[in-house]
Amino acid sequence: MVVAIVAAVLALLVVVAIILVVFAVRNRSKGSYASVKKTVRSIDSVGVSSSLSHAESAKSTASAAQTTTAAANPADSLKPRFTAISVLGAAIFGALSVRLWGLQVLSGGSYAREAAENMYANVSTPAPRGIIYDADGVALVTNKSSYTVLSDPEVADDRDILLRLSSVLGVPYNVVRQRIQDSTSGAQSQRVVASDVRLRDIAFISEHAEAFPGVTVQTRTVRDYPYGALAAQTLGYTGSVAEEQLETLSEGRDVELGDDVGQTGIEQAYDDLLAGDHGVRRVIADAHGNVVEVVSETQPTRGSDLYLCIRGPVQYACDRMLAQTIAPNGVIGEGTGTGGAIVVMDVRDGGIIAMANYPTFDPSLFVGGITQDVWDVYSSSESYNPMLNRAISGQYPAASTYKAFTSLAALENGICTTTTTWNCTGSWDGWNTGQPQRCWNHSGHGELDLYGGIVNSCDVVFYSIAKEFYDRGQSGQISSTAMQDYLAKFRLDQLTGIDISGESAGRIPGPEWKAEYFRNRPEEAQWQGGDSTNMSIGQGYVLVTPIELAVAYGAIATGNIMKPHLLKEVRNADGEVVVTYQSEVVATPEASQADLELVRNALNGVTTENAGIAEAFRENGVDPATICSKTGTAEVAGQNDYAWFACYGPKDDPRYVVTCVVEQGGGGSSTAAPLGAQAMGAVMSYEAGTLADMGYIAGFGGESVEISVTSGGRTD
Repeated sequence: MVVAIVAAVLALLVVVAIILVVFAVRNRSKGSYASVKKTVRSIDSVGVSSSLSHAESAKSTASAAQTTTAAANPADSLKPRFTAISVLGAAIFGALSVRLWGLQVLSGGSYAREAAENMYANVSTPAPRGIIYDADGVALVTNKSSYTVLSDPEVADDRDILLRLSSVLGVPYNVVRQRIQDSTSGAQSQRVVASDVRLRDIAFISEHAEAFPGVTVQTRTVRDYPYGALAAQTLGYTGSVAEEQLETLSEGRDVELGDDVGQTGIEQAYDDLLAGDHGVRRVIADAHGNVVEVVSETQPTRGSDLYLCIRGPVQYACDRMLAQTIAPNGVIGEGTGTGGAIVVMDVRDGGIIAMANYPTFDPSLFVGGITQDVWDVYSSSESYNPMLNRAISGQYPAASTYKAFTSLAALENGICTTTTTWNCTGSWDGWNTGQPQRCWNHSGHGELDLYGGIVNSCDVVFYSIAKEFYDRGQSGQISSTAMQDYLAKFRLDQLTGIDISGESAGRIPGPEWKAEYFRNRPEEAQWQGGDSTNMSIGQGYVLVTPIELAVAYGAIATGNIMKPHLLKEVRNADGEVVVTYQSEVVATPEASQADLELVRNALNGVTTENAGIAEAFRENGVDPATICSKTGTAEVAGQNDYAWFACYGPKDDPRYVVTCVVEQGGGGSSTAAPLGAQAMGAVMSYEAGTLADMGYIAGFGGESVEISVTSGGRTD
């Protein structure tokens, strides 16, 4: 391009120079024409008079007149003009020659390359995504052949064809037109109108091909989910990449509008690995952009395969038991609770064995683009948000599951010892307000030590511990946030760092947090003693997620906080392991072995000394003596109580931790504990080789009935 510009400038300079020369020559010619020749008479005969002399004189005069006439000939005056025209013509031909030289010699190679580029075009072919397997190689997400309707670009200008496509495919007219007008995949590329099209629609288009000129059908691969909604929130789904997403993709990632990319879950977190490399067709196009010939073609390369820590049979058991508890007939409100989550984690390496949520969704509905009707169902309040991954994003009051950590905080800060006792009468008014706080057991537990306080989940014991923290903090004996600081060692207010997006952090409330939260209501911004007593039993402003609680209870079991993860390893197209996830110890909370053993023994007592809980474990083939657990019943304003349960085992050789929550499920002992026992039984049976069943999990259909709020008060 630069060379062409230089050549043009040189040609222009040459033309200007030639024109200047022409004008100079012309001016010089005009100066010579101003001098006119005059005749001069002979002086030899001056004064001589004769007839001869008169005759000669007349002859001489005639001759002079002829000479004067000859000098004034018009042809002579046109010669300079002819000369100027000749010079100008030469200048023009010279300029053209210079320009032609520039085009053919200096810029010839560049123009030849551009011409070739205009003639040839590269058209991308989407690559199949990698397969997602469970830990044993059972495919959880695969690919299947699907019919895709494609269109030539010029179809966007034919209203009749657009209307026919819209009618047959059930896609709005404007959407069809917009998809065909999208040229980001290349001017000569066919545009994707719809993916995973029904066979009957394909048959109609094929049988009426004359009504759909420029429209073709191609077989491509799309995501397939052999087990339906199994682990749907964890695995995620794919969808066509949006224009704004192109700006956030990894550097070097080759993505075009119309390509499928991971939108949530594992599909999104490991999209770069799952996505393959595009195939390329080298084609020759005519002046109108129509493909005339395919010169060469490179086949697409499938993406890498992922192996997760998830054990399919355990995941299936957890998904199924949640659905049967909350919506036994597929209708929320006909069972117990409105939603829930279960997390099963290997405490040794942080691997997530199962992560179940209910209500859930069918990811196959997102293949080819979700319809507005389905999206409306999933977005309605009656469906209780099936897209939410409650296991990592649900924030709930921790209730009595918090008491294990409050106990360790009290022991480590010298608030109590193994011999300290308290007397529970069923109510407590340590602040002398005249408005006592009640224990869940209104009849009282009598005299209890810390072990008994944990086993019986006695609120009065923990109210007393919280008051001691508050009083000593006010007097300066310990930090005013000593209890909060110790709870934070178990990272109950931080993201766990699990390897999928959408995680929320819990909350450990304190004076600073409250001052900021109520900054516009200063009369409520002061941290009060009642805030401390509420926090000690996991109520008040406390929030926690199921995954945070699983990690924290895993730390009680082993002493280490592990980073939870879903990925086990990555294998390439040849089946070779190219990436293996390395487990990571995030922190080791400060706690003496004696204090840990006291709390562990007390958690074991919760299982063995509560007849209902012990029976639930026995029914699922688990010896209660090997399990440490804690129930919780969270009070939520305007709703039924939330049921909690956390457990780990075996006690002396911890391998697995389970946490579960049921929104508006009532008491932890009655609702959540049976679920936790089933989940622990499933993972133990899987380990023993006696659990291998897997089946189809149906997505929630959005049906629900009104639930009445009938909380009868906490029961644990």
